[in-house]
Amino acid sequence: MQHLIKIICFFILSTSFAIAQEITENSVTVIISNLESNEGKVYVGLYNTEDSFLGKGYKSTHTKIENNTCKVVFENIPNGVYAISMYHDENDNNKMDTGLFGIPKEDYGCSNNAKGFMGPPKWEDAKFEINNESITQHIKL
Repeated sequence: MQHLIKIICFFILSTSFAIAQEITENSVTVIISNLESNEGKVYVGLYNTEDSFLGKGYKSTHTKIENNTCKVVFENIPNGVYAISMYHDENDNNKMDTGLFGIPKEDYGCSNNAKGFMGPPKWEDAKFEINNESITQHIKL
């Protein structure tokens, strides 16, 4: 009887570990193309809620540009709904420069190539779901 209980416990723990490992092994690859120049860097944010979208990201990073293209990979992403935003900090001042009425002077983009109309892109247009698989988002400026 004790041997049977140990086998059942081992099976439950093994299954739980495999499920937990499967959930956190997702990755999101972001490929950004058609940048105006190789100057500066690109800031990329991954968002996991509508409320945080275009604010403080769930994960964020920056990268250098080569051949007017760049690539970022976010690792260990749990299943869920996400969106991505990015901007090209061409003058390397660590912020998105804006002009009159807050209109961006530097290139920017979102997942699903979502575009805003008279304002920033909407969460509904930029969101995507991860469900036990790694994905790639292509953002073309």
